[in-house]
Amino acid sequence: MRIKAVIRARTFRQSLLLSSALMSLAAMPAYAQEKPKSDEQSGVILNPIVITSAPQSTPFKVVTDPKAPRQPVPASDGADYLKTIPGFSTIRNGGTNGDLVFRGMFGSRINIRTDGGVILGACGGRMDNPTSYISPESYDRMSVIKGPQTVQWGPAGSAATVLFERDPQHFDKLTLKGDSSILFGSNGRFDARVDATVGDKPGYIRMMANKSRANDYKDGDGNRVPSKWDKWNTDLYLGLTPDADTVLEISGGLGDGEARYAGRAMDGSQFERQSLGLKFSKSNVSDYLEKIEAQLYYNYADHIMDNFRLRPPQKMPMESEVDRRSMGGRVSTTWNFDEHTLVAGLDFQTDTHRSKEKVNMQLTDNWLKDAQFANYGVFGEWTWNFADNQRLVAGGRIDRASVEDDRASSLTYGDKRNQAAFSGFIRHEQDWSSLPVNSYIGLGYVNRFPDYWELFSPKGVTGSALNAFEGIESEKTVQVDFGAQYSEGDTDIWASGYFGVINDFILFDYSNPGGSVATNVNARIMGAELGVSRQFANYWKAEASIAYAWGQNTTYDEPLPQIPPLEGRLGLTYERDNWSVGALWRLVAAQTRIAENMGNVVGKDFDESAGFGVFSVNGTYRFNESVRLSLGVDNLFNKEYTEHLNRDGDAGFGFSSNYQLREPGRTFWAKTDFKF
Repeated sequence: MRIKAVIRARTFRQSLLLSSALMSLAAMPAYAQEKPKSDEQSGVILNPIVITSAPQSTPFKVVTDPKAPRQPVPASDGADYLKTIPGFSTIRNGGTNGDLVFRGMFGSRINIRTDGGVILGACGGRMDNPTSYISPESYDRMSVIKGPQTVQWGPAGSAATVLFERDPQHFDKLTLKGDSSILFGSNGRFDARVDATVGDKPGYIRMMANKSRANDYKDGDGNRVPSKWDKWNTDLYLGLTPDADTVLEISGGLGDGEARYAGRAMDGSQFERQSLGLKFSKSNVSDYLEKIEAQLYYNYADHIMDNFRLRPPQKMPMESEVDRRSMGGRVSTTWNFDEHTLVAGLDFQTDTHRSKEKVNMQLTDNWLKDAQFANYGVFGEWTWNFADNQRLVAGGRIDRASVEDDRASSLTYGDKRNQAAFSGFIRHEQDWSSLPVNSYIGLGYVNRFPDYWELFSPKGVTGSALNAFEGIESEKTVQVDFGAQYSEGDTDIWASGYFGVINDFILFDYSNPGGSVATNVNARIMGAELGVSRQFANYWKAEASIAYAWGQNTTYDEPLPQIPPLEGRLGLTYERDNWSVGALWRLVAAQTRIAENMGNVVGKDFDESAGFGVFSVNGTYRFNESVRLSLGVDNLFNKEYTEHLNRDGDAGFGFSSNYQLREPGRTFWAKTDFKF
């Protein structure tokens, strides 16, 4: 009881500190002195700033540059980059390939698109989750649309839609341009990448390549955490641009890697990726037809797991190889009629999951198909500018989803599930004439078909159904999203919040010794993110953000599991001429609302968790318009701590039962960026 009382007291103190800091920052006086010139004004290309908390672009959308230096220094995968955006968390496996969580929601509730396509992991336990195959710095832009507030990108995500985007190129003359970077850090960390484009009026060639590796890290007590990784990716784009309004682009990519997982019984010894794409876009087609876009994509993931290549030999060697082939396409048109804009189109995606047959515990060359998914959808998003400063945005899509159980050992072998579902939203946006404020409120609905991990990974299901494939219902979410953004002079303030009701929320129960059991429950969720940025004096800038998520299982009147605790960030930066120094204080409250042994396909609630604070510093020097050096020390005081969203350490590395993985201790890093 005393431990819980201490945790609750610490939660209250940290919540009070974060709230006070936000209010103080908003009230900070702005001095009437000339601000330093921005990069746009001075013509400088590389900004000497380290990103510690990505700001809002609109009240419900975040757009950020994935190539900019960040603190804490992210790993090589997409999930770690998204952690710099308030509301995002990850479930750690080792040093890389953590599983993404937004507002406490997990898995396919977050719709992740890479260059318009989809790549899905193959492991039944999500050792190679979708963001494992994403190298963020090879993209031009990373966008997050909060809540069910878009229907343009395949089956809607009830929590968020995340877009990793690359831009088509246009040139007036023969040009070579690009950027590259190299990073060194503690624990043998090394990253190198290059992104180069050569083009002229008729077209262009763009090549991207990167390499990232690290050894095991040490926690704040100096204990080694098995976490090393080694990954590489390369992509090639060929574009034809017969005129300024037309682009035809073909692309291909390869990648592979390995990762040691302290929180898994096996490691990932292969993350092979193959990608192909074809895109076409035509703008300014007619007075009313603004744009036509068409796309086809193919993504293939071949994943090998074992317990002997990257860890000490085990008494019983294990190995498994699985793959997943995803194909899809999309056609959309954009229409303009005075104050009305309509984006309408259709899309499809199919994927096949297989595993290699085993004979006497040895892999053969024979692939066995176990699941086939397909989804076909039509969508439309309409914007009505009914006043000079007000807009009404509404969208809807109809999806036809299907899946077939091809597991020969399954009780539902050969069975198919089909579903026609509607998802949609309506949103009011306003730019206030009396204040430098824009705001929105929206209502969204998503009927989410269960994904592979929810249908095929559980060992059982509640009720009388034969298995999860037969028994798990689709998840229905109704959610209200709202927010506002204030921007004037030296001050930016933004806030976004949500309240949702979920019927048939898909939950995993780990209290059964025989393995996870999937079930449907009803739930309520709510939360908010708030941020303040204030430039004061001549060169100082202070930032603060806070994120809170809450969930309740209304079927059993207990908390939803795997909900991250209250989290805040306080940042201070001094930027002058071509250099800057900054500090980041990340504060995380205790989490006392848990559902023990309940969770999702990769994580469960162990116990209540204590709060913590981590202090980091950074500095940047810009040598010229094309070269920038960034330095940082993450976890400056070498604090030992664990995140609430976590995995238990594996016995193969000597960890005891329910030992939660510790986070990295003091980490030094240096990154140099080049533009040419």
